[in-house]
Amino acid sequence: MSDRLLGKRALVTGGAGGIGTAICRRFVEEGAEVISLDIASGKLVGWTEFQVDITDQAELQELFGKIQTKWNWLDVVVNAAGIEIEKTIEETTLAEWNRIFAINVTGTFLVSKLSLPLLRKSDKGNIINFGSYDGFIADPKLAAYCATKGAIHALTKAMACDHGPEGIRVNAICPGFVDTPMLESFVGENGSVQDLKKDIEKLHPTNTMGQPEDIASLVLWLASDEARYASGQLWVMDGGLTAQVQQMNL
Repeated sequence: MSDRLLGKRALVTGGAGGIGTAICRRFVEEGAEVISLDIASGKLVGWTEFQVDITDQAELQELFGKIQTKWNWLDVVVNAAGIEIEKTIEETTLAEWNRIFAINVTGTFLVSKLSLPLLRKSDKGNIINFGSYDGFIADPKLAAYCATKGAIHALTKAMACDHGPEGIRVNAICPGFVDTPMLESFVGENGSVQDLKKDIEKLHPTNTMGQPEDIASLVLWLASDEARYASGQLWVMDGGLTAQVQQMNL
C-alpha cells in the first residue's frame, strides 16, 4: 500500500456492511485512523466502532460530542449506510417510504451536517456520499430506493457548491451491481443466488459484477489528495452497465 491517507482521520457510516467494511479496511491499510458507525456490530479490525442509529438526531449529537472531545477533527466522511426496498410505489407503505428516506437520505444529511465543524478543522475536508446508478435510471420494483438515490445525487451537488469555498470537497459514488450481502438478500428471493449472479454478470460489458474492494478503491482515490480537483461529481462505477442499450442483451 502507498500510505495515501497517512495521518488522516476518516468516519464511515454503514461500516459493518459489505462495502463499508471494505472501505474501512482499505483506509486503515493506507494509514488512516478510522471511525465506523453502524446500527449493527461490524468486523472490528483496526478501527474504532460505534453502534448508532444515524436517523436519530439526539443519538448522533451525543456521539459527535464524544468524537469532538477525543479526535477534535475529521478529514474524510463517507456516507455508505443504506437499505433497499424491492417494491413498486403501490406496494410500498408510508412507513417503508419514510424508513428508507430516513436511512438513505436523512442519515446522510445528519451525519454530514454534524461533521462539518470537524471537517472545517482539516486543511482538506472531504465528504463522499453513496448514490447509485438507480439514481439515473430505474430498475423495476425499486421505486423508493431510486427516489432516495436521486435525492442523494442532488444533495451532493448542493453540498459541493455550499461548502467548496470552505475547502470541503463533496462527491458521490454511484455503484452498479456489487457482490454484497444486500445483493444476495435481494436475488435470494428469486431463485438460486449463484445462477442469478451469473445472469447479472452477463448484463455487463465487462461480464462481471463489482466487488466491495472495487468500490473501496474509488473511495480511496476520492478521499486522497490526488483527487483535490474533484468535487460535485457523481462517479458511476458499474462495469459499463449504463453505457449500453439494454435491449442488446435480449
